[in-house]
Amino acid sequence: MKNVLLTGANGLLGQKLVYALKSRNDIELLATGIGQNRLIDQANYSFQSLDITNKTEVDQTVKQFSPHVIINCAAMTNVDACELSQNQCWDINVNGVKYLTNAGAKLGSHFIHLSTDFVFDGEDGPYNESDTPNPLHFYAKSKLESEKIVIENCVNWSIARTIIIYGITDNMSRSNLVLWAKGEIEKGNTINVVNDQFRSPTLAEDLATGCISIMDKNAYGLFHLSGPTRYSILEMVYMVAEFYNLDKSLINPVSSKSLNQPAKRPLVTGFDISKAKKELNFNPVDFLAGIEIMDRQLKTQNEY
Repeated sequence: MKNVLLTGANGLLGQKLVYALKSRNDIELLATGIGQNRLIDQANYSFQSLDITNKTEVDQTVKQFSPHVIINCAAMTNVDACELSQNQCWDINVNGVKYLTNAGAKLGSHFIHLSTDFVFDGEDGPYNESDTPNPLHFYAKSKLESEKIVIENCVNWSIARTIIIYGITDNMSRSNLVLWAKGEIEKGNTINVVNDQFRSPTLAEDLATGCISIMDKNAYGLFHLSGPTRYSILEMVYMVAEFYNLDKSLINPVSSKSLNQPAKRPLVTGFDISKAKKELNFNPVDFLAGIEIMDRQLKTQNEY
């Protein structure tokens, strides 16, 4: 029996990991997050409120549960909010990771940490695991610093970088690219969509599967986990509109500069996922197949 401590369990990836792990008879799962459990199905695992920026809470939780594996999905990920609230961003993304890794290191826990394509500057994508990071904004700087902490503090560590996660969650508190585009166009709203940023969108279930494979295979080190194909953000939004037969004339292509966002985004990222395919048997679906999976899940949710 393997004790697995999951942080950020209320988020998109966190929920997918809970549902994937809770049915396994070789796993004792403690899911944690800020506030109450937002998952509908609360059977076959434990949930505990945990603020990773509270060192005392982290130390107590880790000591009591004695996890063999810690999967850290907790983070402040709103890029512009991180730029405007840098102390809060650093507290969650850096100090929280420091507390978790320090506590886990005392037990020799395998620490699996989620990071981002934004650690790169977007000048030379797609990127593989050996490429040199060069973050452009504060969120990315905080995530790169968290990677360094994981490497320094943990003997058994894995870092899974990913790109634009999309999917369906229980009691959705935040949107994602697919749901945002679908929702706004269905309302008849014109949306500004950048035409000069390129990413590899990642279905949440695929990312969860990749993280679990890291755990099951005791695969240590750095892994790039994303969807297999790179698109412009504009192409992705057009694909959503086409899938749902929505009015594409409401999509207004714009340049990144025109948005005047607080945080400067890298223009071209995307990942070379050949290492994950080889070592983890990682086999993610393409974006259109991911939209189809989401659509089936939305229809199922609406039946209840």
